[in-house]
Amino acid sequence: MDSTILLFLLQDGITSGAIYALLGLALVLVFAVTRVILIPQGEFVTYGALTYATLSSGNMPGTATLALAMGIVAFCFDMIGGRNALHARMIARSVAINIALPLAIYAIALALHPQKTNVTVNFLLSVAIVAPIGLYVYRIAYQPIAHASVLVLLIASVGIHFAMQGLGLVFFGPEGLRAPAMTASSFAMGPLRITGQSIGIYAITIGLIAGLWLLFGYTLYGKALRATAVNRLGARIVGIRTSLSGQMAFLLAAIIGAISGILIVPITTVFFDTGFLIGLKGFVAAIIGGLVSYPLTALAAIVVGIVEALSSFYASNFKEVIVFTLLLPVLVLRSLASPTVEEDED
Repeated sequence: MDSTILLFLLQDGITSGAIYALLGLALVLVFAVTRVILIPQGEFVTYGALTYATLSSGNMPGTATLALAMGIVAFCFDMIGGRNALHARMIARSVAINIALPLAIYAIALALHPQKTNVTVNFLLSVAIVAPIGLYVYRIAYQPIAHASVLVLLIASVGIHFAMQGLGLVFFGPEGLRAPAMTASSFAMGPLRITGQSIGIYAITIGLIAGLWLLFGYTLYGKALRATAVNRLGARIVGIRTSLSGQMAFLLAAIIGAISGILIVPITTVFFDTGFLIGLKGFVAAIIGGLVSYPLTALAAIVVGIVEALSSFYASNFKEVIVFTLLLPVLVLRSLASPTVEEDED
């Protein structure tokens, strides 16, 4: 390997690592707030990527219909769950979030999809379609069992992963899709060719990380999320609705997943099950970060991306094995440091 090849591999590794960093941050956020190991995070990536690719080709994405259907189910859950304390404000809020919002997004997508709109509109519309799905997934699948053990929540995550993957096959089919890049510009930096798509990935990743930092540090809702992550019982005592915190966490996770998918679909063909493997690599970074540390998770994601790139050059058949093997020393060290673990009680 000469220096030029090494630079190309490092560039690919950092680009992939930026995507894994976003997914790792989403996983840490969801776990800290809800104790859910979000295995379906990869499906948000797939939905975002394939929704964007479908809109770019001038077709109507099935995820818009899925969001509307899930919103109606979530509305029914709200009415049944709050049947003993229904009031006009609660019903109006549920109608606005669960029915009016996805219906408006569906109408916009239906009106715009034949026109083959520009990249920015497709980007924003794809995120708008996928984001509510995260909200409804929490309301339908996780909120009713929010106080269950971590093991029960993990089992639920596995089931939801398979359900969402199957729905992806129904809506998008078995064929892979690819979308046009956000920009065709590029420039040379020594022997490297830096594309505008790569710059977009770096810029959006940094922007999202900075946005999360501002959210958690300077907004009321962000501080509520932090309080819920630190102590769920204490958060409830001071009046923070942990169910709302969970919905916000899943909404942010869906937004991050959708954006990640949109960023990768111009540079690789995405199938209905592609997101699972990508999400697992974000999970590796999150585990290395202990599912609590955002900076360590981001740094670990870059390492995972670089290791994957180097492995693809030296041992392409075993690159996945090498990446997931990174977990072993981390898990061994953590088990030695904490030989007994007691599950937190709410």
